[in-house]
Amino acid sequence: MKILLLFTLLLSSSVWALTLEEVISTSLAKNPSLESINARIEANKQSIKIANKFANPELLLTKNTLDSSQSMSQTVLTLKQKVFYWGKRDADEDVALENEKLLEEKLNAAKVSLVQKIKDEAYTIWELKELYDITEQYITLTKQNIKLYEAYTTTNSNQHMGVMKAELSLSDLYIQKSLLSSKITSAYARLSYLTAFSVKNLDIALSIGEKPQLKNLQNSLQNNPQLKVQSQTVQKQNANVQKVALSNYPDINLLAGYAYRENFDNYFNVGIGLSLPIYGTEDAKEVKERALLLSASAQKSDTQNSVNSSLETYYAQMLVSYDIYHIIQDDALPQVAHMFELSSASISIGSDLFKYIDVLFSKLDLEKKSIQAVANYKRAQAHISELQGKLK
Repeated sequence: MKILLLFTLLLSSSVWALTLEEVISTSLAKNPSLESINARIEANKQSIKIANKFANPELLLTKNTLDSSQSMSQTVLTLKQKVFYWGKRDADEDVALENEKLLEEKLNAAKVSLVQKIKDEAYTIWELKELYDITEQYITLTKQNIKLYEAYTTTNSNQHMGVMKAELSLSDLYIQKSLLSSKITSAYARLSYLTAFSVKNLDIALSIGEKPQLKNLQNSLQNNPQLKVQSQTVQKQNANVQKVALSNYPDINLLAGYAYRENFDNYFNVGIGLSLPIYGTEDAKEVKERALLLSASAQKSDTQNSVNSSLETYYAQMLVSYDIYHIIQDDALPQVAHMFELSSASISIGSDLFKYIDVLFSKLDLEKKSIQAVANYKRAQAHISELQGKLK
């Protein structure tokens, strides 16, 4: 069923516009960067199975060179089995289990990061398409007003300069339109790389949201992926410390043998062996693992500080984008619109086209900044969603 859904979405991506939600869900279902972590998780499952197994027994066959008439002439078959000190196999299993949890947290962090990158590129596409559309609108408007100006006025040197000014501005708009078209193509290519399938048309609509509140955002960081990775790293290192602490306790080797003598009685022998941790190697390993535990704990604290700092940075970006958007929409554009109406009305009676073009492009510049403010707001919001560990 999942494969059929994936195939349908891949097919539709080349025919119909996909929503951002469809792009994200399809990418998360089958992305090479995520598959590599999934493969590591599957490999670690085998490590868990191995961890609780006994060591393989050893079978030894020895024969001396004495003549068979000698009582010491013998062929000995010996079975040797290593028995780990109590708790060592459980400790190995704990390390493998904690590593599996760590890999799962890394997989989740990779998913969250991928979603943020897809959102960022999608918002860039929206921004570029909006800029492209508004540039087209102003090209049409400028053409119309050049014709209108020429129709209602007689030609003199000042009026001719006004027409030239408008035509130069029109050429600049055509250049902007061409550059935007190239950037849109590049943005779709980057989005297709991130999603691991071709995206040719994205159905997306953005608007400015509510004014962000820092305190509310700070209270939503408990699921931060990097913090969870660091917490699980500490847990895994704790398990490593417990494992190494047991290495000072010796393992037991059990031996059982059968001696064959050609001209004498055969016999069994049994034995026991111990590993002797007398050279301090195990103590040094334990000191090393405890130092790594301190390092992991310090890294977790540093990550917490980094997350808080990143949140404040993205919050500031959201806030300034929110303020810019409302300054433009609530204050600047209404004023420019009034100026635009005056200059547009006066153009029909031969007024200076220079002033009209200046007002026209002031309005265009403000509308571009408004579009950019929305895109920047949403990009900062996407980064904050990443800090919150969201997959949507």
